[in-house]
Amino acid sequence: MGRSFALDDAVHGYVVAHSTPLDDVQHELIDTTAALGAVAGMQTGPDQVVLLTLLTRAIGARRAVEVGTFTGASSLAIAKGLPADGRLVCCDVSEEWTAIARDAWQKAGVADRIDLRIGPATETLRSLTDEPVDLAYVDANKDGYIDYFEAIVPLLRPRGLLLADNTLWSGRVADDSVDDDNTRAIRAFNDHVVADERVDAVMVSIGDGLTVCVKN
Repeated sequence: MGRSFALDDAVHGYVVAHSTPLDDVQHELIDTTAALGAVAGMQTGPDQVVLLTLLTRAIGARRAVEVGTFTGASSLAIAKGLPADGRLVCCDVSEEWTAIARDAWQKAGVADRIDLRIGPATETLRSLTDEPVDLAYVDANKDGYIDYFEAIVPLLRPRGLLLADNTLWSGRVADDSVDDDNTRAIRAFNDHVVADERVDAVMVSIGDGLTVCVKN
């Protein structure tokens, strides 16, 4: 299943074929999510999944946060990059979709690293004051991105990472003729991030656009 609007299927397939392969549980999760129908488009793509694991390992993350879990592809990727005693707090509002995630986490042997909290993410984020966060991943309702960013940045340790998905929004952010609510929300978030001196950021054209922020 193609997951990049910027690459045709052949090039995207080449990218995936020349990246570390997903394991059996991850492939099963892709198939299970695809069976849900059109909503499966919310699942993080395979190349981005690998990147999440690599980044988690590269910075030695021990504590991570995810806003928007869906069926668990990204949370599974992050958990695979954590040490055995690491912890990932997942924020979501759907018991139905995260039940699929829970099953995948169990099969992959990482369920003990994940703390799923069902409820408004901003409330969960406000409760995370016990220790700094090393890595955060945001892939949820677009009109909440700025609020999530503002809640997460103070929690991040220096040189911690905040990753935000869908920041190219299939290229619509650069098309002045597009003016729907989600596009406006992503544009506002992108402008907000680049103006914030607490972080350095780069927008990577993987998948639907991934903004990578490093806390100063």
